[in-house]
Amino acid sequence: MKTCGVKATLLTRDVILRDGTTLRLREPTAADEPALLAFLEGLSDRSLYLRFHGAPRIDPSLVTAFLDADWHDRGALVAGVDGDAGPRLVALASWSRLRDPARAEVAFAVADDMQGRGVGTRMLEQLAETAAGAEVEAFVAEVLAENSAMLSVFRDAGFDVARTTEGGTVEIRFDIAPTERSVATREERDHEAVVASLRPFFTPASIAVAGASSRRGSIGGELFRNVLTGDFAGAAYPLNRRAKPVAGVRAYERFEDLPEPVDLAVLCVPAAAVLEAAGDALAHETRALCVVTAGFAETGMEGARRESELVALARAHGARLVGPNCLGIASAPPRLNATFAPRAFPAGSIGFSSQSGALGLALLEQAESAGLGFSAFVSIGNKADVSSNDLLEWWEDDDDTALVCLYLESFGNPRKFSRVARRVARRKPVLAVKSGATSSGARAAGSHTAALAGSETAAEALFRQAGVLRAATLEELVDVASVLTRQPLPAGRRVAILTNAGGLGILCADACDGAGLVVEELAAETQERIAAAAAAEASLTNPVDILGSATVDSYAAALPPLLDDPAVDAVVVLSVPTVVLEAGAVVRWLASLGDTQKPLLAVVMGTDEPGGRIPTFRYPEAPARALGRVVERAEWLRRPVGSLPELGGIDRDRARPVVDEALAGAEEAWLPAASARELLVAYGIPVVPERVVSSPEAVAAATELGFPAVVKSAAPGAHKTETGGVALDLADEAEVRAAAERIGGVLLVQPMLRGEAELLAGLVQDPVFGPLVAFGPGGVFAELIGRAEFRIAPLTDLDAAELVGGGAAGRLVVGYRGRAPSDASALRDLVHRLSALGTDLPEVAELDLNPVLGLTDGCVALDARVRVRRSDGAVPTKTW
Repeated sequence: MKTCGVKATLLTRDVILRDGTTLRLREPTAADEPALLAFLEGLSDRSLYLRFHGAPRIDPSLVTAFLDADWHDRGALVAGVDGDAGPRLVALASWSRLRDPARAEVAFAVADDMQGRGVGTRMLEQLAETAAGAEVEAFVAEVLAENSAMLSVFRDAGFDVARTTEGGTVEIRFDIAPTERSVATREERDHEAVVASLRPFFTPASIAVAGASSRRGSIGGELFRNVLTGDFAGAAYPLNRRAKPVAGVRAYERFEDLPEPVDLAVLCVPAAAVLEAAGDALAHETRALCVVTAGFAETGMEGARRESELVALARAHGARLVGPNCLGIASAPPRLNATFAPRAFPAGSIGFSSQSGALGLALLEQAESAGLGFSAFVSIGNKADVSSNDLLEWWEDDDDTALVCLYLESFGNPRKFSRVARRVARRKPVLAVKSGATSSGARAAGSHTAALAGSETAAEALFRQAGVLRAATLEELVDVASVLTRQPLPAGRRVAILTNAGGLGILCADACDGAGLVVEELAAETQERIAAAAAAEASLTNPVDILGSATVDSYAAALPPLLDDPAVDAVVVLSVPTVVLEAGAVVRWLASLGDTQKPLLAVVMGTDEPGGRIPTFRYPEAPARALGRVVERAEWLRRPVGSLPELGGIDRDRARPVVDEALAGAEEAWLPAASARELLVAYGIPVVPERVVSSPEAVAAATELGFPAVVKSAAPGAHKTETGGVALDLADEAEVRAAAERIGGVLLVQPMLRGEAELLAGLVQDPVFGPLVAFGPGGVFAELIGRAEFRIAPLTDLDAAELVGGGAAGRLVVGYRGRAPSDASALRDLVHRLSALGTDLPEVAELDLNPVLGLTDGCVALDARVRVRRSDGAVPTKTW
């Protein structure tokens, strides 16, 4: 039973309700007895009747079963809020294991004033997760037929529910393992709730700035002045200790002094005063906090404690929090600039989230010069609560946002990011800059798979799978954003280049090649049309050089044939000023062009003036890089969505004891050969026949399995080739005997198999991203070549196809230099099974199958190294 890890991670779970308010769930302890009694006494007679099927006697014996749950035979959660009368419990939910150990009875009670907001559904989700951790497979509930509210909780949760009615009671039964429907239903609930919770940040009718000093140059004072200067559409109130007016606006000392509750409170007070100010705002109905103040988790343990208290305070009042340690928030629809940026964010269609306030300011400078504008800017700082995942949910439905840009230094919940970003990217582009690469940590005697993986590898895999475009620099982010917001997506990778300077065209062509674009010779008809309007000496191949004598009229005549050519997917115009061609004239011509059916980009040297809807760049490499990213998006959108396969032949009950036994009394261990084989067989992974023997038994084992034979060291975790612990292609008993005596110790004996390709397949647990599945060239050169591809588990059918069919390994699979192709279907099945293994068993820290032989019919792993490590079982407090 997996019980010890469950209780350790259950102390708090934060959930979000359908109206956008948040709620903190926790396990009740003996100290909660008076509060639980008060909760039950506060229920209406009808609520008590429906919960207990009668009128129970409310005394300590009624609540004893809910206190100090062991999370093996029973579990319980309570929810608390802060109100006018102080803290109180508002909900209780529990499960209790039945005589059939795979089933548990579940029940709820919710305060009358909290009913109808989705509390029961959210508690059911959390109970199901914790019970599954204790190996409960199904829930059972006895509900009165008249209790329509509780029946709807089970109906709406997304589980496949069976019902039996007898007398006036309905028995509900359902498996608690997540299903495609239950996951989709939960994500839809999350989306609607998150959008509702963020509305006060983006469309507030009123705002208060605490710490808005009347002194010029102070953060709070300048932020409030920015609110005024931006012509905020709502009411704005400054707060400071002496209630001194700010910029001629009457100030207040506390939130209770304000003439009305405010939607959004921005806190710029010193760190030591933030909790008091936040409590004051929350007590007066504010449900959105933006804490600009620094001095929290970024400063160390004391700051982290203060940040944790701040989040708990927000949860107790059902509120959301941006920051702390941030630049603020700007939103175009209400003309809100609640930041301390030196100038307003120009209005536009880009939603931008940044973990760095300074980078947000840098982007502001770059974007203004490129003529870009923002629907919203959010500096999330320490992202104690509101994260880029939340903002993606908001911008998905926001009609004012056409492009989402993210600056990321870390991921709080990368799996959630992957799911949400993948969904959002189908509707609008998501463009990111990711910095802060970190090591995945030291790995004892690391495997080939682990040596090839890293956090940057994981980030790349995450972005690729989710359809997020990754810009290498801030400059590239602005360049790509300029194209995505102004030009159509290209149909392919073929580019035509039009220039008045041959060298410039060559530089651009080289950059196109580096970006994966194709610069092909133009069709004869296209060249003829250009020749009719160009100088006789013009070069009509691609790049098209219309020479230094070209005028704006020359460009205007040469461009339509390029755009009309069906073999051209995008056009880049390059211009150098000459005595007959002024840079400003080229920009004005570009600005006069209407919309085109194909992307049109330009480099106009000698000016920084934007070219209207035509993105203009300073140097010829920039449009090539930007266009390469945009092509990636177009291709990703054309791909099918992909689905998770159903895998048969997996025996999880057989696999779990292998891991538990290896970690009994140890933090980590390399699995012995027999245990590694048992784990792989449990997941249906094909392995070579083998025997684990001592040296004198090697000959008999080889005779049984057949010659030629292989003899290897069976030492756990050993790099056999590097240590001389392997002998191949042994033809007879004498060769086997000699090899066994040389290698010594416990041995593996296998038949010598040959296939069409030697491959590597593996698994590594990234500390942030979770399980990564690897596939690449195998054998002794796996690490030297280093060409493995990675994907984050779980893998869709599309992920597996790309993993097996792409990169250097893909060329081996289809048949290299006359070899027959390997069975790609079997290899895809193999990586799917590794994906399932890594998802089910996070204790499997790294797993190496090297080599894997690709056969014409099937595949087989010839060697396996598996390291297991005790999982901390940590579950994020935030559940959405």
